[in-house]
Amino acid sequence: MADDTSRWGFETRAIHAGQRPDPRTGSVIVPIYATSTFAQDGVGGVREGGYEYSRTANPTRTALEESLASLEGGRHGLAFASGMAAADIALRALTRPGDHVILGGDAYGGTFRLLDKVLTLWGVEYTTVDLADVNAARTAVRPNTKVIWCETPTNPLLAIADIAALADVAAEAGAKLVVDNTFATPYLQSPLGLGADVVLHSTTKYLGGHSDVVGGALITSHDELQEQFAFLRNAVGAVPGPFDAWLTLRGAKTLALRMERHSDNAERVVEALVGHPRVTKVYYPGLPDHPGHELAGKQMRRYGGMVSFAVAGGEEAALEVAGRTKLFILGESLGGVESLIEHPGRMTHASTTGSPLQVPGDVLRLSVGIEDGADLVQDLLHALGG
Repeated sequence: MADDTSRWGFETRAIHAGQRPDPRTGSVIVPIYATSTFAQDGVGGVREGGYEYSRTANPTRTALEESLASLEGGRHGLAFASGMAAADIALRALTRPGDHVILGGDAYGGTFRLLDKVLTLWGVEYTTVDLADVNAARTAVRPNTKVIWCETPTNPLLAIADIAALADVAAEAGAKLVVDNTFATPYLQSPLGLGADVVLHSTTKYLGGHSDVVGGALITSHDELQEQFAFLRNAVGAVPGPFDAWLTLRGAKTLALRMERHSDNAERVVEALVGHPRVTKVYYPGLPDHPGHELAGKQMRRYGGMVSFAVAGGEEAALEVAGRTKLFILGESLGGVESLIEHPGRMTHASTTGSPLQVPGDVLRLSVGIEDGADLVQDLLHALGG
């Protein structure tokens, strides 16, 4: 990788890691290298950086990858066209037909769909487990287990898993621990430092932060894994364009500031929801009665901007509430500066219907943005009150 940035604070790394001023022009912002190919000085005579074709490598993407690796405390970062492209490459690199994956029992619907509808056709087996229960994870290990796939906090019920303990389980089994750090972000949580082998991000979410780009990333400190990921990415072509990489890099510069505001606003929203007569349960690791509250306090900087809650009256009542908000936009995705509301069972997690991962119909998920917190609270109270 490039310069050692480990001595810098997070905010400094977000702005400077992988983003040195352009040596030719002095530009302080990484240029968008909108090119598909690069001139060679003779056959095989690639110039500085070794660039030959943008599917394989592009300078704008390299800057993003160096930045993401630095933010996660890893040696290698690889950017992808989407979070699911990153997940697909990770699972294809880490498994072969006949291998077994342990998947968290409350996982993103897209990850479940990839395993259940695609990779099973390739002969990969999987088991869903409540990864908040380390003993259950250990019991689920088989001789052919190659991956423990963990989200913490989970999507959408915000359960917390002990990353360090799961890393021990994976090591004992000769498997790899992959942590989807999309909800927490590298600002709030550092899975590699807790023993994870690979960190995954949908950079579409908090890292990009502005709902204007789709992307994904894998970060690791294992040289051999980086080589496998890079080979498969190049072979498949699951790469982001230079403008997508540039947008993500721009968004990541303000990640620390945004996550503080997301967390502030989420705490205000939770305070308003707890005890509301039309809310039967609030899912947020910052609540003292959350089963993972103490653990989250140890392995996270703060509790994040994602909140889920159950509405009294069941699914139809939840759908009515989701349709009455004005500032909380009804839409999929999360992590942007604007607040979003969605019904996981009908939207992001529809693929889990009928499976052990099915989301209760009375649950709504909030991505709490960075607007005025009082306005967001009033919007929700109005929606709940009709």
